[in-house]
Amino acid sequence: MNPVIEVAIEAKDWASLEAPSKLVQTAILAAVEGSGLVLAANTEISVVLCGNALIRELNREWRGYDAPTNVLSFPAGGDPASAPLLGDIVIAFETASREAFEAGKPLRDHVAHLLVHGFLHLIGHDHVEAAEAEAMEALERAILGRLGIDDPYRASLIEEAAGAHE
Repeated sequence: MNPVIEVAIEAKDWASLEAPSKLVQTAILAAVEGSGLVLAANTEISVVLCGNALIRELNREWRGYDAPTNVLSFPAGGDPASAPLLGDIVIAFETASREAFEAGKPLRDHVAHLLVHGFLHLIGHDHVEAAEAEAMEALERAILGRLGIDDPYRASLIEEAAGAHE
């Protein structure tokens, strides 16, 4: 069952990205399908596209970090397969845009990755331990591959390998 995806655009910079609400819908639906999770009818997911100021405030309040970040996820709790509200995903334009530029990636692809990453957190995935990170990244790669998006971790793997040989 497809979720109800509510999108709130809270920063004018998002207007520079063509059809951001459609991108949200596409990425989240791919994440639902790729995760294999069957959601309850009318499960709601909220996505907030904001700026650095709001995400910094949320990061400070909920995680104790007084700095902006790219994406935050707020799971509603309970069983993701039966919850009426799965949770909220918040993405900051300035941080996402800077990261995409620095990595030489299209902003749309990076935002899609952040949406998939945020969704996986909503359904209980994490990357604190190495094994968890590997499993989560493999799922992200598979979902993004369905969207025609290159492996977002490929560049970091190449950089790590190069650093190991120095």
